[in-house]
Amino acid sequence: METKDNPLSSEYQKKISQMSPFEIKNELIKLAQRKSRRSSASYLNAGRGNPNWIAVDARDAFFLLGQFADTEARRVMDYPPGVAGSPEDDGVAARFDSFLASLPDTEGARLLAAAYRYAVEKLKADPDDLLFEWVDGIIGDHYPTPPRILEYTERIIRLYLAQEMGDRDKGGGEEYDLFATEGGTAAMCYIFDSLKANHLMKKGDKIALMAPLFTPYIEIPRLDQFGLEIVTVSANKVEADGYHYWQYPDSELDKLRDPSVKLVCLINPSNPPSYRLSDHNLDTFVDIVRKDNPDLMVVTDDVYGTFATNFRSLMYVLPYNTLCVYSFSKYFGATGWRLAVVAAAKENVYDSRLSRLPEAGKKELRRRYSSLTLDVDNMKFIDRMVADSRDVALNHTAGLSTVQQIMMSLFALKCLVDSADVYKRKMQAMIHDRLSALWENTGFTLLPDPLRVGYYSEIDMMVWARKFYGADFAKWLAKAHNPLDVTVRLAAEKGIVVLNGSGFDGPDWSIRTSEANLDRDAYVVIGKKIREILDEYHKEYLKASK
Repeated sequence: METKDNPLSSEYQKKISQMSPFEIKNELIKLAQRKSRRSSASYLNAGRGNPNWIAVDARDAFFLLGQFADTEARRVMDYPPGVAGSPEDDGVAARFDSFLASLPDTEGARLLAAAYRYAVEKLKADPDDLLFEWVDGIIGDHYPTPPRILEYTERIIRLYLAQEMGDRDKGGGEEYDLFATEGGTAAMCYIFDSLKANHLMKKGDKIALMAPLFTPYIEIPRLDQFGLEIVTVSANKVEADGYHYWQYPDSELDKLRDPSVKLVCLINPSNPPSYRLSDHNLDTFVDIVRKDNPDLMVVTDDVYGTFATNFRSLMYVLPYNTLCVYSFSKYFGATGWRLAVVAAAKENVYDSRLSRLPEAGKKELRRRYSSLTLDVDNMKFIDRMVADSRDVALNHTAGLSTVQQIMMSLFALKCLVDSADVYKRKMQAMIHDRLSALWENTGFTLLPDPLRVGYYSEIDMMVWARKFYGADFAKWLAKAHNPLDVTVRLAAEKGIVVLNGSGFDGPDWSIRTSEANLDRDAYVVIGKKIREILDEYHKEYLKASK
């Protein structure tokens, strides 16, 4: 029955298709839960990117460090009930050595000791200075100083990014400034706000978005306060053999050669469909910048880079042009911690463009930041981001909480001391095992591809409609149903939630599944139900064709 309240009605589907896929997801959850309550169908939510694992040894180390910090606070003042002093740095390293020696042999204790030794030896840090940052930071009794990021936290995260983002052989990453933010979402907001505030982007300017991509990158530029013109660079092409490979054709990347395109945003590996950029795509980026658009500003979101093999971030391929956003949320199961950094090369196009602003613009910005420095003209873009994140006036209290920064340091050190990449291999194997379970049970073919990461999967149902049942069936399907019908049917009839790929600027008939948040057996069920949907469409087609 075709009514507005019927989820399978075209009216209902057209109405919700105007929403963000994450808002559509809430509607789908209601449908799937209702189906689960009314029948024996399992409720399975594969629409969430939140992982169902945590890096527990790093947390164990964090809590042990917190215990030591409490003893340090009580050393200074122990005023029962429940009052202690602010820790001191004098002799803290020697006391920490004694504390480590007293701990039982646990994963957390071993990691904490190894992390401390690594930081001291690799950074050539003064042990008391390092330990005081950790102790005072985990106690959280002072504002972050410097506001942008704590000294040793920055040095540790530089090493981690170099290792994980494609500069492992060189190591160090000393050429980067980092800004610790409240997750990747805050980083996105701060970047766009500061680009606008500093006249690097103005209404009507062109911004390129490399699709498919995470929806906030699609939605933010369209907000009234930004009003940017969108140029879509698409990896949606179906190749001659009928498959998606999710790389960017040269003809699409060539759109970036236009100097009026001032900024390009991408997610690498992509979200969805979870593929890293090929070496050819990376080389083409370099060619574009060198030959045609040297002032191109690049924002790359590399949260899934640690799940890829042989990953190379644009932050190391095009350091002068690139701001990198990296979040710790997915790899360490830490979305609730809100941990991320923005990385900018010490010499970069953002600062260069600031230096070339018209005098009127410079004069306005001198007023904006005059309370912070006597030399506004030489204030770095990344430091302006810090100030803008707190409306300039509260710059002295800006920054990610010190407690969060210490957790971030321990997550990074967990991987830095893991010279055999044991954790990385485990995470990658788990994701690929779930991916295989999903695709094997759809009956669809997942071709081998070293560029595939697998954190998400984007399944273009129209590709498989043609391959299984032919072009005439595919044409009928496109006319008979709304593209959102697949996701709605999965929820309403099978109790399964996936997201619509079209909401990520993906193909209209694509669906996005997350391989992060359910166990392997769930993906067996989801794969079978996806195939059932296609087969049921075909039965409907045969009936309609009689």
